[in-house]
Amino acid sequence: MSKIKMPLTLSQIINMNVGFLGIQYSFGLQQNSMTPLYTFLDADPEQLPLLNLAGPITGLVIQPIIGALSDRTWSPRWGRRKPYFMIGALTCSLALLFMPFSSSLWMAASLLWILDAGNNTAMEPYRAFVADKLPKEQFPLGFQTQSFFTGLGITLAAVSPTIFATIFGSEKTSSGIPYWVYGAFLVGSVISVTSVMWSNLKTPEDEPSPEELEQMRSGPKGIFSPFIDIASAIQTMPKPLWQLALVYLFQWYAMFIYWQFISLSVARSIWNASPDNKEVYDEAARWTSLANGFYNIVTFLTAFLLVVLAKKYSAKRVHMACLLLAAIGMFFIPLITDKYMLMLPMVNIGIAWASMMGIPYIMVASSIPASKNGIYMGIVNMMIVIPMFIESLTFGYLYKHLLGGDPGNAIRCAGLFLLMASMATLLINVKSEKFDQPAPVGH
Repeated sequence: MSKIKMPLTLSQIINMNVGFLGIQYSFGLQQNSMTPLYTFLDADPEQLPLLNLAGPITGLVIQPIIGALSDRTWSPRWGRRKPYFMIGALTCSLALLFMPFSSSLWMAASLLWILDAGNNTAMEPYRAFVADKLPKEQFPLGFQTQSFFTGLGITLAAVSPTIFATIFGSEKTSSGIPYWVYGAFLVGSVISVTSVMWSNLKTPEDEPSPEELEQMRSGPKGIFSPFIDIASAIQTMPKPLWQLALVYLFQWYAMFIYWQFISLSVARSIWNASPDNKEVYDEAARWTSLANGFYNIVTFLTAFLLVVLAKKYSAKRVHMACLLLAAIGMFFIPLITDKYMLMLPMVNIGIAWASMMGIPYIMVASSIPASKNGIYMGIVNMMIVIPMFIESLTFGYLYKHLLGGDPGNAIRCAGLFLLMASMATLLINVKSEKFDQPAPVGH
């Protein structure tokens, strides 16, 4: 029998999740700065989905394996989940450090593969860490604290290009990469590793009970054991997770389109510019990064409010409404011709992003066996990256041949997929979404 988990204070929950700041800063640079970086290195728009293939493939392969391994790991000195998100953070830090020095598309794409491998090594053990530490009644607060740090981290990543562009101006290296790219990625390199180290030092892991240790040791052995565990977990996966997979198919296909094409869409609709006009496109890319930063400000401002709403109206209904808001926002983005008006649909996207980063985990966490937190969090991420993988293989063709090579149409298409995700959310059948959460002790 597992030990009874004691509620943590708010400060303890915050400290254990600070590392998500660095992980999401890194992810934010991928969202906001990789498309401009590829463009500065003369990538064609239809190449962007394939150039971003690293995220889906590394997530698909690495996260469930790491999740399965972390379920079976225990060291009195190093812990259970901590070794994985520390190794992941160090890998991210090194990739971010070298990224702005890319001299060619192949070099930038290769470093993105390394960066994504590090992010994926850290991500799901971190989510499992929260499920390990907290009692069920604190799941909403724990996962939405991660949502808060997601918003904060991506906000910092989004505004950093503008800050460094103000410092360095429009100067570029001989390879055509502006100096603001260097500043943004170097800061990300530092934040990635230091924030995870903070959580490592501030939050001890709970030692498994003798029964839990025996369960860890009783499973399959050998090099193929993670794959056996993954296959077994998928075979016995709770029904709510299968239902969530349909939502995620539409939701993450849409978001991958958005991140790849938003800067191109904004450049065309507001500046009437294409990547061929590098000076104007540079300005459009930096403003898009600011807009993405704004939606992430909305994310960390609304993350905890969604906990309250989920408790009152159910997590399912809250997530459905948030996705609907995002769909409406994306339908309007290509119609906007004033850069300041762009912030209005970003409010909708920010609220939806807060939900995406926390509410689905609230819906399904109680259905997951405690001994399998790592592997099922990895499987949930497979549900994220498979749609991204599909998008990377299919959307380049759709963009060129069905959407007329118009980035505005790409964003509208993302809105349509988010609308379908919203409707699919109603199909999720969760046994109980009641979290009678006590106030955190001492705060």
